[in-house]
Amino acid sequence: MADKVTFNNKIDREFSKRVKKEVNKYFEDNNLSKNANTSMVIKTIIILGIYFGSYALIISGGFSLPLMWFFCITMGIGMAGIGFSVSHDALHGAYSSNNTINYLIGLSFDFVGANGYIWKITHNIIHHTYTNIHGHDEDLEVAEFIRLSPHSEHKPVHRFQQYLAFPAYSFATIFWVFVKDYWYFFKPELGPYENKNHPAKEWFTLILTKLVYYGYAIVLPLLILDITWWQLLIGFLSVHLTAGLILGIIFQLAHVVEETTHPIPDEQNMIDNHWAIHEMFTTNNFARKNKVLSWYIGGLNYQIEHHLFPKVCSIHYPKISPIVEEIANEFGIPYNCHDTFSEAVASHYRTLKKFGDPKFEWTPAV
Repeated sequence: MADKVTFNNKIDREFSKRVKKEVNKYFEDNNLSKNANTSMVIKTIIILGIYFGSYALIISGGFSLPLMWFFCITMGIGMAGIGFSVSHDALHGAYSSNNTINYLIGLSFDFVGANGYIWKITHNIIHHTYTNIHGHDEDLEVAEFIRLSPHSEHKPVHRFQQYLAFPAYSFATIFWVFVKDYWYFFKPELGPYENKNHPAKEWFTLILTKLVYYGYAIVLPLLILDITWWQLLIGFLSVHLTAGLILGIIFQLAHVVEETTHPIPDEQNMIDNHWAIHEMFTTNNFARKNKVLSWYIGGLNYQIEHHLFPKVCSIHYPKISPIVEEIANEFGIPYNCHDTFSEAVASHYRTLKKFGDPKFEWTPAV
């Protein structure tokens, strides 16, 4: 990784102070906890039920192959939901004020095949700190044939990336389950860390939870169900292609759209903005009025609020969003937002097309 990037937090501190003050006031005036409430707990039960309930129906062997395939699709929807609305909050320490509860709920991430420890490093620390900064933000490194930053090297294949990206997103969780986590554990450089020694506990958790996942997702169905290996493969791929596509698209709508910026550090490797303002320029909300989507994806369509207040449970974002928007407007700071999900997807598509054009020249925001 390049030298550590810093932010000029000595300037423009008023916005950060004001938005924190007003959001804190909202919770104090309404006598509310910033952590999960009853609605969040109910949502957690429902989403976990969709995933593990679908699995139970499949493993029961009491249904036809077409119905079992349908349950694989719903299992994939549940898997993405766990990532959005259960694990995400817990791994940020936002689900509960109790670290043990956050840890236990965060294990839901591990038991669907991923690794929460690596996620907390690459997402909580690296992505949240260095959002949209080329060479630092790991979320911009999806694949060699996908160019998500205007500052990364252009390759001929990028001309077609607007067509390749969405199918590529579908393979995100498969890559996660079999490659990504292991790769990061053995990678000598990980964000701001060089030659990081991972705790023995985390190695143990990685191996144990991966084996548990492989066991119930691959081995057990082959042993119990009257299916062939290729039928299992179809079901397994259906789960992951569904989850991967949903996760991949939703995450990209938060940062790689036309309105967001991709700042370049100066000669001193500093971003000449306060960190909070940097997040406002590089982050995007969408479909805030879509209650069903907001329920399902948690804080992912309220990314501005999530980046400013990662320790606040996502169930509260719809309420604090107008507060943040009003203060941003007052300070003349962008509050990037698409009214609908389809508008955000279209903007991401156009951004992929622009970044794939070798003649495109990036113009920094003023």
